[in-house]
Amino acid sequence: MEQEQDFHGIPIKIANPHLKVTLIDSVNKKLNVIREVSKEIGLKDLEIIHTRAEDLSHKKEYREQFDIVTTRAVSNLTTITEYMLPFLKVGGKAICMKGPNYEEELKEAQNAIEILGGKVEKVEKLLISNEIERNIIVILKVKNTPNKYPRGQGKPLKEPIK
Repeated sequence: MEQEQDFHGIPIKIANPHLKVTLIDSVNKKLNVIREVSKEIGLKDLEIIHTRAEDLSHKKEYREQFDIVTTRAVSNLTTITEYMLPFLKVGGKAICMKGPNYEEELKEAQNAIEILGGKVEKVEKLLISNEIERNIIVILKVKNTPNKYPRGQGKPLKEPIK
């Protein structure tokens, strides 16, 4: 599954045509552009869904079904892991991108990651043009996520897991 706005799902699919990729977003206007681009370049096995992650992840056909989940840096790590980890099967990996000051955010998210069934596997630093630092945080799903997660109505952002 790919939750995205800035088209990173398209290059992933182009580079890995054998993968089945699912893209979700709550803003259909963004998804319509992605639908058009994917149609023009002939991408297959690309599912595009207009919904919210907290709704879709409670559906049996999507919950704990994915090997890899990525997201853009839309929120703090505690919040995005609450949205991501329910989609992953045990043994799957969540891949999160964060900026240069990720350490405190990762420290604050540790308990939530554990509650949600994850364990930080590694953090890799990525330098873009020798000026921009990004850190790729890889979280391994080691156990099932409790059914109450993710919580709805904006609670993951307003009331992060402590």
